[in-house]
Order: sequence, then structure tokens, then C-alpha cells
Amino acid sequence: MLPLLLASSSTYRRELLARLHLPFVCSSPDIDESHRPGESAIDLVKRLAEEKARALTDSHPAHLIIGSDQVAVLGEQIIGKPHTFEKAREQLVAASGASVTFLTGLTLLNSQTGQCQVDCVPFTVHMRQLDQARIERYLRIEQPYDCAGSFKAEGLGVSLFQSTEGPDATSLIGLPLIRLIDMLLVEGVQIP
Repeated sequence: MLPLLLASSSTYRRELLARLHLPFVCSSPDIDESHRPGESAIDLVKRLAEEKARALTDSHPAHLIIGSDQVAVLGEQIIGKPHTFEKAREQLVAASGASVTFLTGLTLLNSQTGQCQVDCVPFTVHMRQLDQARIERYLRIEQPYDCAGSFKAEGLGVSLFQSTEGPDATSLIGLPLIRLIDMLLVEGVQIP
């Protein structure tokens, strides 16, 4: 098996990939993550996931490189990481009683053969009605300012949900393991 490389500095993605009990290393690609005019959210995450993987092919010429990118979509608007309490509060107020769809782009690139698999895995969170006090309590406790949508699904953020739907709950955290396993099997990786 070729060595696995996770093209990410995300601790969330590292923790998810570790669940597969496969050895891997991480390297953070340096790419422009700007949204292109007219680009759909699905096209954006697929493009960025692939660009992240391809950015590391020269430095890792015989690896299986995993690239991933995620955006949250509320209505027709892409919402990113809030970075601040105020922006997180705005995002959660807007999401109250609504549905937020997380689109996670995933790429597995064999840098030796050039074979590249790319997909997008959706996951939808239906939010509870949230009042200002509840939102502020949550944000002060968990401080999810580095998370698209302003909550941590793997933590207390689940208390904000009414329900969820999608093919792979790990995609909500940023790395859809079920789809990744499918891609790894194509490359001959045995799991477990």
C-alpha cells in the first residue's frame, strides 16, 4: 500500500482519519481557497479538495493523497467559519428553525499513477428554534469559531439540532469516512 497523506492541518480531519487505524502523515497545502464567480457550492468544494491534493504531488510523489474541503449552505448562501463571537451569533440566529446543508468535497489522488477520485458528500442539519440566550450560552461554552456553521456537531452543538439527514455523519465534521473507504478500496487498501 502506498503511504497515506492527509492534505490538511485540521485536527478534526486528523481525528476522523485515525478512526480507520491506518498509518498516515499530514501536510497542509498552500492554495487559494477563493470562491470563483458563478461557481456552485458543490463545484467549489470538489475543486478545492482536488487542488489541495494536487498541491502536494511534487513533494509526495508516491502517496495516496486525501484532500477535503467543506462549506455550509443556508438557503442559497455559503456560510463559512465565523472566526468571532459576533459572526457566530449572526450565523446561528439566521439558522434558527432552518436547515443548513454541509457539502464536503473529497479527493483521493494516487500521486504515483495520477488516478484521482473526486466526490461531494452532503449532510443536512435541521436546526431547532434558537433564542438569543441559548445561542449565546452555547457560543460561550464551546467557542466554535473555527467551524463552518458556528457549531461543533461532535460536541455540544448537537443540542442545537432538531434532526439530521445524510449518507455519512462524519462528513458533517469534515471528512466523509464511508465515501473515503470506498475510494481507498478502489486503490486496493484493505480496511480493516
